[in-house]
Amino acid sequence: MSLRWRYALIALVALLLCGVLTVLFLSNYERGSEEITLPAYGEPTYNPLFALRETIRRDGGKAESRRQLDLPTMRLQPGDTVLMLDDPRLLTPSQVDDLLDWVQFGGHLVLRAQEPDEALDADGNNLLHRLGVAGQEGFARCQTWQVPGQESHQEFCGGTRFTLDGTTRVEYRWSDGNADKSVAWARLRYGTGRVDILGDMDFLLNGTGPGDPGLRDLPHRDLSRLVLAPNYGQGTVHLVYAMEMPSLWKTVIQRGWPIWLPLLLALLAWLWARSQRFGALLPSPREERRSLLEHVRASGELLHRYGKSPLLYDAVRQSFLARLRRRSPMAAALTGEAQVQAIADHLQWPISRVQTAMQVPPSRDDTALRERIRLLIQMRNQL
Repeated sequence: MSLRWRYALIALVALLLCGVLTVLFLSNYERGSEEITLPAYGEPTYNPLFALRETIRRDGGKAESRRQLDLPTMRLQPGDTVLMLDDPRLLTPSQVDDLLDWVQFGGHLVLRAQEPDEALDADGNNLLHRLGVAGQEGFARCQTWQVPGQESHQEFCGGTRFTLDGTTRVEYRWSDGNADKSVAWARLRYGTGRVDILGDMDFLLNGTGPGDPGLRDLPHRDLSRLVLAPNYGQGTVHLVYAMEMPSLWKTVIQRGWPIWLPLLLALLAWLWARSQRFGALLPSPREERRSLLEHVRASGELLHRYGKSPLLYDAVRQSFLARLRRRSPMAAALTGEAQVQAIADHLQWPISRVQTAMQVPPSRDDTALRERIRLLIQMRNQL
């Protein structure tokens, strides 16, 4: 079989194999679509009122989300609405006065009732106390909420029930019907404005999934519009979702430990490495007490003291001859008077001085030793 027919056969077998696999795939699988709810990311992860803000904007209204209540920046107008998600008892007295003054001239304030707290309720000038609202502990019965064409909903199942002391005129009340007159939702008149107190705000929050659709559920949207009805579509709705900011140090300790814990361990290790250790005293390392020149001078004095001066002269003479071999190899190769003559010619010295320098001095003649060493050093420097 030729190479051409072999390649054709291989291609045919590959094509048949691909066809068989395609038929098997199409016979066992079919195309379909499925909707999957992706987890939230971005602003919805930290703003629980994000969906409410977008719903109001889709209805043509104005809505702004704020982390904290900032009255100078908000510049509230009579037709505006303020919805506060956190505990209103944390407001300062000046903020309480400014809010009530604004509500009195047509503002709409939406608050959530809070469980009794001795520390917070001790202040008789807090916002809930001035509105005549007192939180209750105990079981909260669900309230039925029915929207035409929709399934029946159970709302206000959680949260806190509250009572009203009658100091503020009640425009609307949704109670549990118990003997203790506990209320799940009340709308109070304050001047020309209104204040809504809710026992639970879960229906206003972002949904977490299929079991908690949040404002994706039509009854929840209708109930939210009913709560915001007094000024809905008139002014700006300010959604305050995090009045009580966590402490910076608490946040750093709780969430920043993957960074500060290794840094702390590294700091402790560095301090341990640099700290002074107490224990047995170690002897100090021995230091050299003399320089090299002092050692050379001491060795020379020792040789001179014991009559070894010729060794000193010979060391200087060998140093001169070593340089002579590098600078004038021909003169270094000679011996005797010929070498003396060649050195004198090279240095342009009198031959007598060179002869004196090249002669070994007597062992006890210090003057001759110093003179010959001086001459050898001069001759070496001039090479």
